[in-house]
Amino acid sequence: MTGQGAYEQAYARWQADPLGFWAEAARAVDWIKPPQRIFDESQGAYGRWFPDASCNTCFNALDRHVRDGRGAQPALIHDSPVTGTKTVYSYAEMLEEVATLASVLVELGVAKGDRVIIYMPMIPEAAFAMLACARIGAIHSVVFGGFAAKELATRIDDAAPRAILTASCGIEPSRVVAYKPLLDEAIALSHHEPEACLVLQRPQADASMHVTRDKSWRAMVAAAKAAGRREDCVEVAATDPLYVLYTSGTTGRPKGVVRDNGGHMVNLLWTMTNLYDVKPGEVMFTASDVGWVVGHSYIVYGPLLQGATTILYEGKPVGTPDPGAFWRVIAEHKAVALFTAPTAFRAIRKEDPQARHLADYDLSRFRALFLAGERADPDTLLWAEQVLKVPVIDHWWQTETGSCIVGNPLGLELLPVKPGSPTVPLPGYRVECLDEGGRPVPAGTMGAIVVKLPLPPCALPTLWEADERFRESYLATYPGYYNTSDAGYIDEDGYVFIMGRTDDIINVAGHRLSTGGMEEVLASHPAVAECAVVGIRDALKGEQPCGFVVLKHGVSETPAQIEKELVALVRDKIGPVAAFKLALTVNRLPKTRSGKILRATMKKIADGEDYAMPATIEDASVLGEIGEALRGRGIG
Repeated sequence: MTGQGAYEQAYARWQADPLGFWAEAARAVDWIKPPQRIFDESQGAYGRWFPDASCNTCFNALDRHVRDGRGAQPALIHDSPVTGTKTVYSYAEMLEEVATLASVLVELGVAKGDRVIIYMPMIPEAAFAMLACARIGAIHSVVFGGFAAKELATRIDDAAPRAILTASCGIEPSRVVAYKPLLDEAIALSHHEPEACLVLQRPQADASMHVTRDKSWRAMVAAAKAAGRREDCVEVAATDPLYVLYTSGTTGRPKGVVRDNGGHMVNLLWTMTNLYDVKPGEVMFTASDVGWVVGHSYIVYGPLLQGATTILYEGKPVGTPDPGAFWRVIAEHKAVALFTAPTAFRAIRKEDPQARHLADYDLSRFRALFLAGERADPDTLLWAEQVLKVPVIDHWWQTETGSCIVGNPLGLELLPVKPGSPTVPLPGYRVECLDEGGRPVPAGTMGAIVVKLPLPPCALPTLWEADERFRESYLATYPGYYNTSDAGYIDEDGYVFIMGRTDDIINVAGHRLSTGGMEEVLASHPAVAECAVVGIRDALKGEQPCGFVVLKHGVSETPAQIEKELVALVRDKIGPVAAFKLALTVNRLPKTRSGKILRATMKKIADGEDYAMPATIEDASVLGEIGEALRGRGIG
């Protein structure tokens, strides 16, 4: 990279004086006690940010904007095609709802430091619940709505919540998912029993109520409003936990990622301006779920901290009602940015490859599309760029970091896009690529992607009540570094390429090959809508790659013809070393409800191993289809 653009200046400023850089960023926060010390390396596993400061996240997200004249501005737009409703809450109205709900939590016995599990669909009350916890210093743990009872039980046992907030149901395009039976079963399975469950009855399903434990959300909120009860913000240390968010593993004790109050606000505010380029008063549409980290950071906290308007969308990219769903939301609510998963765009492209639905909507205010959650294959990225005619920014981050590690900093400057790369490390992240012995590898060479310690503000300081497990899981493999468990390479320009999880690097006759690289080649075929490559057991070579492909609608060639072309394409682009001989066309790929492809489960099916049903699988019947396709080739 040449020249001294705005990004290079910012990154160099951080490198030269990291404490000064974050001290300056911290000025965007309304502190109760401003930080005198920016970082204390003697605290925690690698140090703690703003160790002597105090604050309140809810105050920064709501109260200060009302105080500063934004009370009438829309704070949250709930757009729900599955129920046919739309609701707008101004900052003043949202503050009223949150402060009232906070008083209900206090009435239920919840105090500063207590945990509260939130098991909710995509409705405004889910965001109110998160902010109400933050308001009184309680630690929220959002569990994705409809998560299976057994996995919910493990989270109840780990977090030991005083209360659980839930709704009677979630709504999918084709069915109503009753939450209360799942919650009741989870409580029966767990060793810890919450003192109270606050239940929001939705019109689409009426939940049965436990005689003593369950309380009516609407009745308690109505009573608090009638009595004029509102809770004020509680002072918490910047290092106190704001929330615990469990990573999606389903075996053994779950990993509870801890997010602190102070560093979280500092970094989210920095990214809202410098990465996403969303200004106060503008509208941001993050099409995720509040149960995932993206929903925490950029549906609820980031936009509200910034004084922007956030969209809470209860729908899908296709089917509610058509592949123009996102375009409608952007046009109707005048969103300047959309943040979603690449899977959503693959689904839209599969249903509407010519983007005909786009012509129905005015996207003149729309400035940028951000993709994250899994690797954005170049083909999908280029298609989105071509049809939207705005920057399409792939960026890479993790539940553990809470915000972006590597991205194209639109708010500073738009750097040249290299399809397949999320671009460059943001200030706070010194990203390196190491071999198995912990030595740096040359530019362009595949290795483990790691981050030099300390991690920046917002990244996890530890796991919930598991400091030693945090060290073992993330810090022990490469001393002095945070191990991302992602593999890839860094090119000569400093662009980072994430090719998949370390587990997705397969060993074919001694050659370490990236499944992500093969997926990139398969996705470039004009007939392929989406694909996944897994390494399956091979007696001779150790592993061999198997490519599962879903074809676009209206393809004229036979699946057998396309499979033959795909094998030739991989051999041509990657070489015979890939030993790619098996392409399998399937009707659909197994995914979680957030759109992540369940590659590890597919591998187990191919290898004939037992597997646990993934807790967040969208449709379990797909696994049978995958098994059938493999058996048709004598595998599994």
